[in-house]
Parts: sequence; structure tokens; C-alpha cells
Amino acid sequence: MVLTGAEIVVECLKEQDVDTVFGYPGGTILNVYDALYKHSEEIQHILSSHEQGAAHAADGYARATGRVGVCLATSGPGATNLVTGIATAYMDSVPMVAITCNVNLPLLGKDSFQEVDIAGITMPITKHNYIVKDVAILADTLRKAFTIAKSGRPGPVLVDITKDVTANSCEYEKQEPEKIVTQKRRYTEKELEEAICLIESAEKPFIYVGGGAVISGAYEEVRTFAKLVDAPVCDTLMGKGVIDGHDERYTGMIGMHGTKASNFGVSECDLLIAMGARFSDRVVGNPKKFAENAKVLHIDIDAAEINKNIRTDVSLVGDLKAVLTELNSKIKEQKHEAWMAHVKELKDKYPLSYDTTALSCPYIMEEIDRVTKGEAVITTDVGQHQMWAAQYYKYTMPRTLLTSGGLGTMGYGLGACIGAKMGRPDKICINIAGDGCFRMNMNELATASRYNIPIIQVVINNHVLGMVRQWQTLFYGKRYSQTVLNDGVDFCKVAEGLGCETILVTKIEEVAPAIERAIALKKPVLLNCIIPEDDKVFPMVPAGAPISEAFDAGDLG
Repeated sequence: MVLTGAEIVVECLKEQDVDTVFGYPGGTILNVYDALYKHSEEIQHILSSHEQGAAHAADGYARATGRVGVCLATSGPGATNLVTGIATAYMDSVPMVAITCNVNLPLLGKDSFQEVDIAGITMPITKHNYIVKDVAILADTLRKAFTIAKSGRPGPVLVDITKDVTANSCEYEKQEPEKIVTQKRRYTEKELEEAICLIESAEKPFIYVGGGAVISGAYEEVRTFAKLVDAPVCDTLMGKGVIDGHDERYTGMIGMHGTKASNFGVSECDLLIAMGARFSDRVVGNPKKFAENAKVLHIDIDAAEINKNIRTDVSLVGDLKAVLTELNSKIKEQKHEAWMAHVKELKDKYPLSYDTTALSCPYIMEEIDRVTKGEAVITTDVGQHQMWAAQYYKYTMPRTLLTSGGLGTMGYGLGACIGAKMGRPDKICINIAGDGCFRMNMNELATASRYNIPIIQVVINNHVLGMVRQWQTLFYGKRYSQTVLNDGVDFCKVAEGLGCETILVTKIEEVAPAIERAIALKKPVLLNCIIPEDDKVFPMVPAGAPISEAFDAGDLG
């Protein structure tokens, strides 16, 4: 059948089983929005308050569901407003397709109104991108975009379409989406044997789990492997939930704000088994001192990550789920009773702790965990609250902590929470934000109220840029340059003005009732939680220092 380019865009979305898109209309993309209007019963469109919110919502939808998230924007500033969200998705390997429209083909390159080279701008922050100038290749281009976004190591793909292409017509024939085949292993039998030898000869193995374990859906295989090898397990911010936070083998997060048990244990181990992790600087600290007593086995789908930051002794390149399935069938069951007992001693000696006499984010996170039975989807912004959310909520399953790990995007969480709730309506979805982050995209509360999306926005309000202030306190002589936010902004009044219910929380005893009420209301709710301005995230490793030098408040005297 003959369809316009705009109608082909919608049909291709339907081919890919897309049920929700996030976006903001404008002149060049009007034809697509007109086509969406005719298919509103098949594809729900969520109108964000800002294009960045749409990109974060598509990202949150993808992380919560494992499906491709989709966002739309018009040319010029509409497209450039997507850039931070696209970069966020790129850094964390999130499958997303961003569809933008540009000026008519004859106007390209002439500084036309709202013209921008969005393909050129996003080239470094996309897995691939396209500019479509011929309606005849539009359908195949969109299909390729979805395949690329979700195959191998996932990532965002941008498709920019000139406006005349959306108006022109051509023959369209429906196709079934290309099946994504698990990437074939890229290691030899010898390398596999070397890996097994390393595992079976180790006396003090330690497993380090990253976001790739979430993406590959390998949590059952990771848990089986940990039992077979009889090893402790730490995770990164992106790997939360792969190992149940209550598991006795679990030592907590590793790195700058990781537990002492994880940081000290990795520093003592004789074999570090990295799974779907990229040895980020926030994990490694000083690379010359990282796990210096250990041999390193690195398993990852992306060959570019091997030996990029840390030299490995053996590497297995392939889909983590497939690699672990093979390893689990071949390794002999190990016993490391003395090593496991030592790691337990580390956990007992260095537990996470906080001041229980005043309202704090750790207490709030523990109460959220208790009230929701650990079954909520938690999104966060970036800063102290993000670390506390990672430390004190016990994630039992993957895809339940959605956070900007690689780019560290302030303002990410609220849009992501909206996207997560659209993708997982069965889940309680809660965004944890500091007051500094919340200011950046709090307009997305209007999006939640417009559609009555029952998310819970928790603002950890200390009236400062908490993480930056913590660094200023510890390393900059308490010179609080531009980090004090103690002004006249009333978040409750702002949220009420944007159509949301609000609850002010100032005391410990108010936390649980506030969470319970927010859940019961089944509408967007803001909890404004006032905490002390000088609460700090501990443990901490100074930037560039060995993780074996992790310190906490007790070490400061």
C-alpha cells in the first residue's frame, strides 16, 4: 500500500511493537504527529514538559522493561534538547531510538529557520545515526535503527528525517521485526580453558558485577556462578539487583562510595572476575593500585572494553548470559571457606552506618525498602541521594534501580520515573532527587499530573548541592562557592501548582506514614524531606586514590 513518510513512521513503530512514545511536537515533525493522532489507540504519546524529559522518559522506559524506548522531537532546539538524554543513554548502554525531523531537503545547509545538523551533533553519543532524505528508504532505516539499538551492546540511535520525506509517499509493505540473535562467542577453547583454570586454581576469588549483567538478563546465571565458585560478590551502580541485596555473598557496591568490605576485599583477592563491567574510574580509583594482588578475568560483550582501563589476564568476549551458561556447565564446584569467613569478618567489622538521631536519606531509603518490601522501581538523580539510594535500599532484582551512572546527569530521575511507570504500571515507581537536581527538571511533574501517572517524587532537601558541598568540606577548606540553595523556593507549593499532591516530612516518625499515604493516593505525589545540610556519604575514596584507602566519618576523628 502507498503511505506518506509520516504514516510509514507510525507503521514502523507498530511493527516494532512500540506502545508508548515520549515527545514534543513542532513545525517540522507535524506530519508525524498528525499520523500519530490517527493511531492514538495503538500508540500512546506522552507529552513531556521539555524534550530532555522525553529523552529521559524513553530511557527509563527502556531500562525498566528491557525494550527499546522511543522519543520524538522537532528540528533545531527541539532536537538539541534531546542531546543530554541521548548522551545519558549512550554512556549506560540503553536501547533508545530518537526520531527527529528537519527542514525540507532544499533548505538543508542554508541556515534555515530551526535547522541544525543533529546527526552531526549526536555522532559521538549515539551507537549509530541516520539522516533520511528519501522516503523510499525510510522504513528500512527505521527498522535498522531498532535492530542496532537493541543488538549486541545496546545504545541509542538517532533518525533525522527531512520534513518533505514525511509528506512524500511510497509503497510500504509490513515486515516482521528482525530477530536479535545472541552474539556468538568471540573466544577460543583455549581461552575458555584458561578462564576455567584461573577460577579453579584461585583461593580468594571475588566477583565484580556491572550493568552488562542487567542488560544480558544474566542474573540467574551470575547467582549460580557465585555459588559454584563460592565467592563474594560486589556490584557497580549499574549492576544493582543482579545479586539479591540480602544474599550472604553480597558485599555491597564497589568504588568511590562502595563499602569497605567490597573495596578491601577486592584489594586482597587473588582473582577478580569482572562481569559486564567496564572498570570505570569511579570503581577503580588508582588503576595502578586496583586489585594489584589479583589476576583478572574479564567477561564482556564489547571487545573494546578489554584492556581499556585495566589489564586482564584472560578475557572472554561474548554475551554474558551465554558465556556464564557455558562456564557453569564446565567448572567444578569450589569451596573457599576461609576466604568467605574473612570477607564476612570485613562485612561485620565495616557495616554501613549513619546518624539515627535525625531525619536522613539513609533512613528514608530503608523505610521505602521496608514499606515497599523491596519491590519498587527506584529512579534517582545524581549526587549524595543517588549514593544513599544505592547503599541503603536492598535491590533484589535487576531493572529496579534506574540511574545515570556514566554521564551523571542531574535532572534525569523524574523523566525516567515517568517512563518506568509507563513501562511497568504494575510497579511502585519512586524517584529520589536532591533539591539541586530536582530544580533542573521539576517541570516534568506537570507531565505526571497531566496524565495522572502515579509516581512518587521524593526530594532529599538539604538546601545545598550536597555532593559538591561534601567535596568542598573535605578538600576545599569549607569554601562553599555557589553550593548554598537556601532561598525562598517552596517545593510543595511548586508541586501543588503543577497539579500534584504534596507531603512535607521533617521528622523520622513522619517518613513511613508519608510513604504509605503517597502509595495509597494513586496519583503523582511529592515528598519534601528536610535533612541536615552537612550529612555526608560514607565510605568515600578520594578521586584517584586506591580503593583500599576508603574512609568514613570514624576515620576522620
